[in-house]
Amino acid sequence: MPHINVIDALASRLRNAEASRNVIEPVRGEIAIDDIATAYAVQQANVDLRVASGERIVGRKIGLTSLAVQKQLGVDQPDFGALFASMAYGDAQAIPLSQLIQPKVEAEIALVLEHDLTFEKHTFVDILRASAYALAAIEVVDSRIQNWDIRFVDTVADNASSARFVVGSRPVPLSRIDLTACAMELSRDGEVLSRGNGAACLGNPLNAAVWLADRMVQLGTPLRAGDVVLTGALGPMVAVKEPGTYTAQIEGLGSVRATFSA
Repeated sequence: MPHINVIDALASRLRNAEASRNVIEPVRGEIAIDDIATAYAVQQANVDLRVASGERIVGRKIGLTSLAVQKQLGVDQPDFGALFASMAYGDAQAIPLSQLIQPKVEAEIALVLEHDLTFEKHTFVDILRASAYALAAIEVVDSRIQNWDIRFVDTVADNASSARFVVGSRPVPLSRIDLTACAMELSRDGEVLSRGNGAACLGNPLNAAVWLADRMVQLGTPLRAGDVVLTGALGPMVAVKEPGTYTAQIEGLGSVRATFSA
């Protein structure tokens, strides 16, 4: 792993880019393109600073759950990032575009945990038993890397390109939703911009949740009761270019709206 100074320097660069809403060159110029451990160390450095400054982690997001996107980035696994309370917005609550750089939206299924997930190897049943309910969600992703010119280590270091997230207000037990077949439409002003279903997320969103639960235990930071887990996109991302409202409709979960203000 590169010297600790490299990790701190890259973390600082990403942190400053987010604060100033400016973009930077890809970090893969300074760490090897396959050096996943260092990329996560950069992410963790900024997570630790946010926690030390009083921010609260409320869950995790899973990224790169599309096999096509994994192939595009040359990887065979998803990634994850931390979700903070400061990133959470309510249904249709105004999200200031001025705080973002080059945002995109994607529709997802959010799981809210009722029990900790602490096993070394989790199963579908463990996730089903631990989840209080599912919610329709929209993740607002944003990249501090110029023109979204990212590879795996770039997005990992950048907290998995996290920015904001919105969850719906209709909690549904997992027994009442078909996580694989549920259809999704993401629209703006009645125009459908993205379509998909649960199967687009690693075949089933629970596959992503199992992967994350195992990974977090390996790292010594297991998922806990109350955590929100954004399981991954159900269809293509949509770039947000101007103020407006994006509505995700997910079969069995109802709708959720991400509203961007000038």
